This record gives sequence, structure tokens and C-alpha cells, in this order.
Amino acid sequence: MTDHLSYLVLGLGNGAVYAALGLALVMTFKSSGVVNFATGAVALYAAYTFALLRKGELLVPIPGLPGTIELGGSLDVLPAMAVSLAVSALLGVVCYLLIFRPMRSASVVAKAVASIGLMVLLQALIAQRVGTQVVSVEPIFPLKTISMGDAVAPTDRIWLTVVILVLAVVTTLTFRFTRFGVATEAAAESEKGAFLTGLSPDRIAVCNWGLSSAVAGFGGIMIAPLVTLNPIAYSLFIVPALAATLVGNFSSIWLTVVAGILIGSLQAEVTNLQGSVDWFPKSGMAESIPLLLILVYLVVRGRPLPDRGSVIRQTLGRAPRPERIAVPAVLATGLAVVALVATAGSWRAAVITSIIFGVIALSQVVITGYAGQVSLAQLTLAGVSAYALSVVNEHLGVPFPLAPILAAMFATVVGVVVGLPALRVRGLPLTVVTLALAVFVEAFWFRNPDLNGGVDGSPIESPRIFGIDLGIGAGENYPRVAFGIMCLTVLVAAGLGLAWLRRSRPGTDMLAVRANERSAAASGIDVSRTKLLAFAIGAFIAGLGGALLGYQQMLATPEPFGVFLGISLFAVIYLAGITSITGGILAGIMAPGGLLYLFMDRVVHVGDYYAVLSGLLLIITVMFNPDGVAGRLPRIPWPAIRRTRGKLSTDVAEPPPVTPATGDKPLLQADGVSVSYGAVKAACDVGFEVRPGEIVGLIGPNGAGKTTVIDALTGFARSTGTVTLDGRDISGKTPHARSRLGLRRSFQDVELYDDLTVAENVAVGAARSRSQISAGDRIARTLSMLGLAEMAEAEVASLSQGQRQLVSVARLLVSEPLVALLDEPAAGLDSTESRWLGVKLRAVRDAGTAILLVDHDMELVLTVCDRVVVLDLGTVIASGTPEEVRSHPEVLRAYLGVPADAVADPAEAIPELHAPTLTPQEA
Repeated sequence: MTDHLSYLVLGLGNGAVYAALGLALVMTFKSSGVVNFATGAVALYAAYTFALLRKGELLVPIPGLPGTIELGGSLDVLPAMAVSLAVSALLGVVCYLLIFRPMRSASVVAKAVASIGLMVLLQALIAQRVGTQVVSVEPIFPLKTISMGDAVAPTDRIWLTVVILVLAVVTTLTFRFTRFGVATEAAAESEKGAFLTGLSPDRIAVCNWGLSSAVAGFGGIMIAPLVTLNPIAYSLFIVPALAATLVGNFSSIWLTVVAGILIGSLQAEVTNLQGSVDWFPKSGMAESIPLLLILVYLVVRGRPLPDRGSVIRQTLGRAPRPERIAVPAVLATGLAVVALVATAGSWRAAVITSIIFGVIALSQVVITGYAGQVSLAQLTLAGVSAYALSVVNEHLGVPFPLAPILAAMFATVVGVVVGLPALRVRGLPLTVVTLALAVFVEAFWFRNPDLNGGVDGSPIESPRIFGIDLGIGAGENYPRVAFGIMCLTVLVAAGLGLAWLRRSRPGTDMLAVRANERSAAASGIDVSRTKLLAFAIGAFIAGLGGALLGYQQMLATPEPFGVFLGISLFAVIYLAGITSITGGILAGIMAPGGLLYLFMDRVVHVGDYYAVLSGLLLIITVMFNPDGVAGRLPRIPWPAIRRTRGKLSTDVAEPPPVTPATGDKPLLQADGVSVSYGAVKAACDVGFEVRPGEIVGLIGPNGAGKTTVIDALTGFARSTGTVTLDGRDISGKTPHARSRLGLRRSFQDVELYDDLTVAENVAVGAARSRSQISAGDRIARTLSMLGLAEMAEAEVASLSQGQRQLVSVARLLVSEPLVALLDEPAAGLDSTESRWLGVKLRAVRDAGTAILLVDHDMELVLTVCDRVVVLDLGTVIASGTPEEVRSHPEVLRAYLGVPADAVADPAEAIPELHAPTLTPQEA
């Protein structure tokens, strides 16, 4: 027992550093909304600065100058620490002012990607400045021990933990009781509110970035005597620190600090178990602790779809639709063949490396560029395939080409497992999960001698087919052209497959999910299945790339598939253009060991700065050019070899007139529907029905619960009660299932797919319809009916608010649902456009679609609706014809806040409830 206790104490050192880094993460996130992946690199920079100051040298970060400056004498602990913390604070301020202040309006994920670029930059800069030699640091605390029964534990870990706990107490008190802390909390809640109260969010953020960087640097300095310093020593600390921060929900200092200390102690105890318990796995279990903690977070806090108002919107650039690809594909393939034949030695090896990394980069295009899921585990999945290839090939005797396909399929299974967290989280937490998974897989699988060769590697047999050797070769024949042609074949096949995917319905579904998950579900897209499909396709492509890397190395070893190499590759792919096939191929050329790297090293002689430039250019790309390098390439008007998609035709024959469905049996019926958010009842025992051939209005004052009711009816809000569609109980069904049954909705804040054109947005709605009319005819007719035909090929991001509203309505109506739920369709329209919309809605109703209409335009509602339901404080207070509702006493009370008998003339008291009569032309 005492042995276990001593290991728990031993782990306090690492745990305290995790807590310090987590504390720094919370401070930066509170002040600027940035989850800084570079926090560990900042701590490392401070540790190096401290270690060199103790030796009488000052670290110089500027390339081209001497790495250090002699100070003429070493500094004591306190002066060296003070200078190092000041440097850390200055580094944080500079990073905020130059990088994250210009990105203040960017998404959280975009800021996180920029911080990944900063991490790559700082790590590369440290490696370039100080080299890879080990730097020792003298102890800061006295080297004493305490007895714990038969075991002993060092006291320096305990002192370090005490210092971090004191720091956490001071920080908590500062945020809670000082004016600066209150101002930080206020700015975090509302930047506009901070401005109105005379606070400067910029000044607050600058101070917090300086303080948080100093805190991170302090943790790095404290752990420096305990952990050997090398250029990547602290960077992996960011994974447990992020896990602790997730537990604290990026806001609670105490939960974050306690979780960080607990992770460190548990990791030490797991290390003890690895050596003392025979059946316990011998590798990777310490890395599993943060992963398990993150998975628990997913179970507790994760949601299948974002809540209203918390939709994750990515800033990833456009994913262009590949058209006229035959000519460029043939030319690019021919150019690659010429490059393979015309080169030799290291240059041909660089061409082959570029081709292989191009394949892996295309897997990132699928997952991130198309589906919007930021994964840092793609190179890890390639490694899974390489190790699987060794097993399939060497131990099972499966020949080429079946062996790499089976290995890629195995990577696909692992990729789906990696993608499972995406079903409950999105955006930044998913990025953290994939990073933690990559760290765990590398430690548990790649470096585990019990599962494979460990660091010594697992052999892979050279590929042969029909007696033809396709291997990489050796000696003077290295590398062989035949191997390059085989890799090029895989790249071309993957590229053409992605071109098909982008033009297919699954590809459009992925882009819809990337743009807006709630809207995608409302259009009938199974968001979970689409995400898993993206992870599966991406993992299979990465698996093919990993098999090619295995054949290139003829050995599966951990180094080519390391976590940080994977992060660097992600940076290169983002820089090249993560949303396009061209960007993926360019990423292969720009990858470490590829053609551009060799050119920069051999010709320009800046190979030592390649990683520095990659990190710097990634930051610039995220800030100013999300489309990447590929987005800046000139568009060449290639001749069309095949018939391409032209402009959408609006010359569609009108369908035969439809007799509206009528009858007493309701199409949509709500009985006792209630929605609660904690103790707040947003909807209480709501009941009404929508019959065939009618438009029902749902009105009420602001905050009455109208949108909440629509959320409940369509499955976007947890509710009690019963929802029936065409006689079928759909209460337990998911949003996409209800949509496919004929219950479609629009959204109050529009929620379009900004990455798609108008026609593509509407096509998403047309893809899953009960109508017998072709999708193309329905799209053309709907766009023409709503006056959108001329802008069919325009990007929806370029439209006015009123036009966006009409596109949202078109996407809903094109599916010809049983019941259409329209939430504020007239928002952004003037009175004339609103009346025109009312005429169109009546035409839709007459064509057979019942409508539930929510809108604050009372003229529209009371003019077109057959019946009106009035909500107040989540409860139905009136229902009937527009004439009956106008003078209902409860409606008067809800709108005016006075008894009905106090109003002489309801029409004059509430003019908006007095709707004009339609003219014969409008009717």
C-alpha cells in the first residue's frame, strides 16, 4: 500500500505542471476565446531560457543570429526565474497582438488551428536555436525524501504541488474579488457589454495573455529539473492539460487544477502497475489516463447535435466542386511519371515521398475539408495500416495487392472508432480527442514490443504481382521507378475517388454537416452516419498511404508515424489547402521529405528552417487565406471532355394541378408537449393540430416559446408528450428521421450551408423527398417560384438577409413535405416582399403541403393563416380563426399586460393584430 502511495506522490510533479498549463489555458480562453495548443511550447521556451540563464547565457530566438548571448556569469535561481517569466509574459503578449487579436472574430476552431501553427513554430525555433542536445537543470527545491512505510517519496514534488495550489488560490481570488478579475469575467460574458461599461477587452486580453504565459512558463521552470529538456519535451504535456481543462469546462480554475494533479498521480501509479503486475499492459497505459478522462467528459457533456445558439461554424474555406477533371488529371499524371523517370537518387525518393504524403493528405481533405471534423490522428491511422500490413503480410502470408487493402480496411475500423466521439462533440473538443487518441495509439501500439517489434520495427515484405517486383529496391536501384508508379496509381485513384465524392450526394451531405449540423439534420441527413462515413473513407485512404510508407521503409517503425510529425503534416495540409484535391496533392509536395523540402534544403539551403516556415505560414494562412495555397492558384479553363453540370434550367413543365388534401384527420398533432431547461419551463402542456390543406399560425410575444415548440416537434429539443405525424407517433424519433417522414422545418437564424451555392443548398433539401417528380425539376420549379432562379449558382454567403431567408424556405419546400414548419420566414423582408411571400405560401398550401407558420409579421400571419394558435410563457392561451384571436381576452392581456375589459377597441390597441384584407390580385 505504501508503495502505491509513494508513486502517487511521485506523480504530483507532472500533475502540478498539467495543472499549471491547464490554468494558463483557462486564462487565455476566458480572455480571448483561444484554446492555446502552444501552451506547452511556451513552457518549454521558458524552461530553456531559465536553464541557459543559470549557465550565464541568454537564448536568442531570432534565426540568423547566434543561438545564445554570453552574460559573463550565471544567474541565481530567483533572478533567472524572474527574467524567464518576464520573457514568457512578453512572448504571450506578442503572440496575442500579432496573431490572436486580428482573429478575435474567428471561430474557436480556427484560433485553435492557429495555435497549432504557433506550437509547430516555437518547437522548430527552439530546435533550430539550441539543437537537440540534452540540457540539464539544477534542482530548485531541496532534494529530500520522506518515508512512507517501506517506501520513500521525494519532497520536491510535494513542494511543487503546494506552489501550484497556492498559485491557483491567488488566481481564483484575483478573478473573483479584484477589479481586473471581474473585468475579465465581464469581457468573457459579453465583449459588447464590456465596451459599454468602459472596459477594454483588448487590454484585458493582453494582460491575461501575459499572465497566462507567465504561469505556463512557471510550470515549465518548476518541472525542468525533473524532466530532461529537449525540443519536444513539454509539448505532449498539452494533452493531459487539455483533458484537465475539459473537466473544468474551460472556465473553472479549481476543477482544472485538481484534475491536472489527479492525472499526474494516476499516471505515476499506472507506471508502477506496469512494472509490478504481470497481467497489466506494459506500454501506453499512462497515456490512456487523459484519454479516459476525456471520454468520460464526452458521456457527461456531449450532445448528438448542437443546442440552439451553439452551432459550430467552421472557417475552413470553400470546397470547390471538381469539374472538367479529365485533362488536368491526365496532365498531372504524365508530369509525375516524367518526374519519376527523369530523376534518380534522393530526388526520385522525394518525388515518391510527395506522392505518398499526397495520399495521406487526401484523407485529411475528406475528414476536415469536406466533413469539417478536425482530426490530428490521420498519420497515426496510416501507422495502424503499416503495422497491420506487417502482420497480414509476414504472419498470415496474404500477398499483394490484397495485403495493403486488408491493412487499409483494418485502419478503417480504427478510424471509425476514432470518429465515434464526433457523434457527441464537435469542433475543439473533437480535436483534443483525436490528439489524445493519437498519443495513446503511438505509446500503446507502435512502441509496444509485446504487440509488434516496438522501436525495432516490424518487417514488411516487398510487393510483387504476377512475378513483377514493385518494391522500393536497394543499392543502386534505390528507389525504383516501378515502386513510384505503384504509389502514383494509388494517388490517382484516391484523387478521382474524391472528385466523385465531392459531386455525389454523400459529399454534399458532408459539406452540409460541416456547414451546419442542425440544418443538415432538418433536411433529413443522418449527421452521425455522415460523420462516420467521412472518418471511414478518410481512414481507408490514410491506410493506403500508410501501407505505401511501410513498403517504402520495408519496416513498420514508430518514427514515421509520430504524433508531432502528424501535427506538422496537418499544418502543411492546411497551408496547402485542406478543402480541395489540389490542396491535398500540393501538401504532398510540401510535406517533410517531399520535393519542396529537398529543394529548400539542397538549392535554397534553408532546410533547417523548413519547420519554422511551415508553422509561420500556417498561422498566416489561417488568418488571411483559409483556402490555402490551392485557393490562390489561377483557374485554367480546361476544355470539357464530358458533359458538365451547366446552369440550372428553369424551363420545367408545370406539374398537373393537385387537389389539396382535406379532412378532419390532422396531419400534425401535438398533445401535452413540454420542454424544460432545468427549473425553467420553456413549453408547458402544449397541444394543437395542423390539418391537411391549411396554414396554422403560431404567434406570441417575445420569449413565448414558439421556436422551442418547433424544436420539440422536430426532435431538436428533449420533450415530453406526444407528437403525431399522419397518424404515426414520432415522439421518439431523431430529427433526421422525422424530416424523412415528411416533417420539415426552417430556422429562425436561417442556418444555410455557406459553403454551397443556392442550387446546392436547395438540392440538399430535394435529395430526400417523398415526391415522385425528379429532383432537378423540383429544384428548378422551386427556385423559379421564389424568384431565385437567376442566382442559382451564387454562393449563399454573398446574398442579402432577405434572399437568404428565401433560400431557406426553398430548401424546405422543394422536398414537398407533409407539413412545413416555417420559423420567421419573413425576417429581412419588407412589407411588399412579405405580402408576396404570403401569396407563395398559399400556393404551396394549395399544392398539398400543410404549413405551421411562426412570424412576428402579424399582417402576414393573420392574412394567410386559416387558424392561429397563441402562446404565452410556453402555454397555449388561445386558438381559433384570426378574427377570434384578435379579440381574445388572454391574447390582449399577453400583448398589452392589462385586463381585456380595460381596452376599448382591441384593433386600435394592438394594430399588428388587425390584418388588412388581401386585394383580389394578391389573393
